Amino acid sequence: MATAEDGIAAQIRNIEARYGRPMSDWFEVIAASGLTKHTEVVGMLKSEHGLAHGAAHRISLQYREQAASPPPADPADGIFTGKKAALRPLHEQLMTVIGGFGGDVEAVPKKGYLSLRRRKQFAMIQPSGAGRIDLGLILPGVPPEGRLEASGSFNALFTHRVRVTSAADIDQALTDWLHAAYLNAG
Repeated sequence: MATAEDGIAAQIRNIEARYGRPMSDWFEVIAASGLTKHTEVVGMLKSEHGLAHGAAHRISLQYREQAASPPPADPADGIFTGKKAALRPLHEQLMTVIGGFGGDVEAVPKKGYLSLRRRKQFAMIQPSGAGRIDLGLILPGVPPEGRLEASGSFNALFTHRVRVTSAADIDQALTDWLHAAYLNAG
């Protein structure tokens, strides 16, 4: 059985096909007009662009809905501030690597760090005032060696820590450790 959302999606597809413009183009037309009232926007779309009343009405409603919804906040925005803002490119590089594992990773902001989860937490990214990112990993049974340190007093939730100070630290070894932690959390 079709839902109301299915009906709206079909109406939008029909509007885009009939008038030859995607909704984003219509949103730009509305924004450029400076009009804010629904009835004024509907009237403008009908008179200046030849849209039928139902199409103009739906476009205006969709525009108002998307304009009222705040853009999704990046959970890292509150963590990479002040002196730690310079570490944001390293964070982005780490997230690109993690994103390559699959689309099921959830980044949850905590106080001072970002928790990375699948079914359960597998890693964390914590910017340090010392000019590095501390990457916490959950790798049970993996002995610490070299850069893959035991977490020690760093954070009891994690078995290991890797200190990331430059893009060169985000290498194949780090990618493999992250991937193993990711797989263990699935």
